[in-house]
Amino acid sequence: MWHKIKRILIIFLLVKRASAENSEAEQLFRDLEVVPDILDEPPKELLKIEYAGGLDVGRGEEFTPTQTKNEPQVDWTAEPDAFYTIIMTNPDIPTRQNPATREWLHWLVVNIPGTDLSRGYVIDPYVGPLNPKESGLVRNVFLIYKRLGKQEFDEPILNNTNVAGHERFSSKDFAKKYDMKLVAGNIFQSRWDEYVTFLHKQFGIIK
Repeated sequence: MWHKIKRILIIFLLVKRASAENSEAEQLFRDLEVVPDILDEPPKELLKIEYAGGLDVGRGEEFTPTQTKNEPQVDWTAEPDAFYTIIMTNPDIPTRQNPATREWLHWLVVNIPGTDLSRGYVIDPYVGPLNPKESGLVRNVFLIYKRLGKQEFDEPILNNTNVAGHERFSSKDFAKKYDMKLVAGNIFQSRWDEYVTFLHKQFGIIK
């Protein structure tokens, strides 16, 4: 009898914790105005993101471009037979007050089986925050979309030496085009540091 009660309590606590995380994700996306700036509705699940050195992205905290220059590890609740897409995008280009070239695509991997990112198809390899110094504090948004079947994507392959294809991306339009459902997400904020100069040279933005 006690073991049965214990199992019920464990299940209850897990469900309660998942529910709290879900509400945190929704609140985060509304508080930082990602909804309605680039999305109509927030994700339900808070995406787990960890950068090198055990740097955990919590809920909208500020990190530097240097701290987030390499591709992070990510984790979310996945269905075994579903395929997922990860998007990292910046809606604050060149600034949050004047987002003339919103959005700037930083990372796009599609057809990810479960959470095995290494088996997904890379359309745009990861690049960290690269807003200019005058941008101030900007939002870096991670989104996970789900499809029940594998999808053919007719998107050009991008690279990190040219801005072409990165500017004026729309996460919402991309998801609509490929009939994908938003299931998870997270956000961190950043502002310029010296590493951005290196990225601007890499992309040919400056000589």
